[in-house]
Amino acid sequence: MDLKSGYPYWTVKNGLLANYPALRDDVRCDVVVVGAGITGALIADRLVRAGFDVCVIDRREAGWGSTSASTGLLQYEIDVELADLCARVGEADAVLVYRQCEQAIPALLRLARQLGKIDVRPMQSLYYASRWHHRSRLLNEAALRQSHGFALRVLDSAQILDRYGFEAPVALLTRLAAQVDPYQMAHRLLARAVRGGGRVFDRTAMASFDPGNRSVDVRLANGCSIRCRQLVLAAGYEGQQLLDQPVAHNRSSYAFVSDPLPDGPGPLADCLVWESARPYLYVRSTRDGRVIVGGEDDRIDIPLKRDALVAFKVEKLRKRAARLFPSLSLEPAFGWAGTFAETDDGLPFFGPHEQHGPRVHFAMAYGGNGIVYSQIGADLLCAKLERRHHPCARLFSFDRLKGS
Repeated sequence: MDLKSGYPYWTVKNGLLANYPALRDDVRCDVVVVGAGITGALIADRLVRAGFDVCVIDRREAGWGSTSASTGLLQYEIDVELADLCARVGEADAVLVYRQCEQAIPALLRLARQLGKIDVRPMQSLYYASRWHHRSRLLNEAALRQSHGFALRVLDSAQILDRYGFEAPVALLTRLAAQVDPYQMAHRLLARAVRGGGRVFDRTAMASFDPGNRSVDVRLANGCSIRCRQLVLAAGYEGQQLLDQPVAHNRSSYAFVSDPLPDGPGPLADCLVWESARPYLYVRSTRDGRVIVGGEDDRIDIPLKRDALVAFKVEKLRKRAARLFPSLSLEPAFGWAGTFAETDDGLPFFGPHEQHGPRVHFAMAYGGNGIVYSQIGADLLCAKLERRHHPCARLFSFDRLKGS
């Protein structure tokens, strides 16, 4: 399955950061992680540090799937606003999710700095009302978050125009956000996992798996097999094919990165900007003075159809960004698209599904905040394998679908 189209900036910028061997022999281990993207890498690193014998396999080159198409935004705000999430899962659980995401941002920043050689920067996040009738919604959202201790500032139209150069009725400014090169981070995590005794194999495709009472037998497409105690499926939106029950909807998102701006990215130098409309436009800068613009999501997940739309979608994104920031000369250098999945409630799935039993765990960090969800999920799965409690275990489980 083709996960992306065009030329994602991270693979053009970094090239192939590392080669891993293909697995040609039968092996045994504690945990097999299927998927060597940012989600699988965070999980593998966490489990290796906890003392598990881990093997990571990926049918592509490591980090070459959806990770390379990610725009690397790190925010505690998820795609579903807190007020909406309260209506879906209850106020206590909704606040818990936002709090866990809030804690994940500094944890990811610390992790990136420990690993080194990762393009990561703390940022601010500006969430603006892109329609006048969204004003009251965002003001209510701000009041709800502030009542639970989340730090943010409410900017009026004059302040937005003065600071950021565009018109909007209201915006929420959050100081806790960041941006990262997800491709670099995935490779640094995998490298540390290998140094800790883990094994990584790319160009190694799983053909099937057979869970038993004491172990899981993973059969590879080349005829080899891996026997493990636990299996973690971190295969992005492709993981849905391993379940009979529908759990998410596939979408395609489009993005481009500009040429370096001679005078820099202006108000985007330290701020991520995104809007209240759905699907939303988002704009961020890069360390070398470029601007990444993304959005124009649609329901297409057929690669050929998605491929054919990249140029058209990039031009639409360019025009929208130019209207928002007319002072910035945004000429696309590379454009791309990637398919992702989203759930009805905006929450991920981490843990086993009754279809495959307790030894097969899914890591579905679905939605626009996948890297933050993956950080939480890595801790959640480690806690589960160590038979410890994690506060999000129930909320991020498939059990929540039983009541829907």
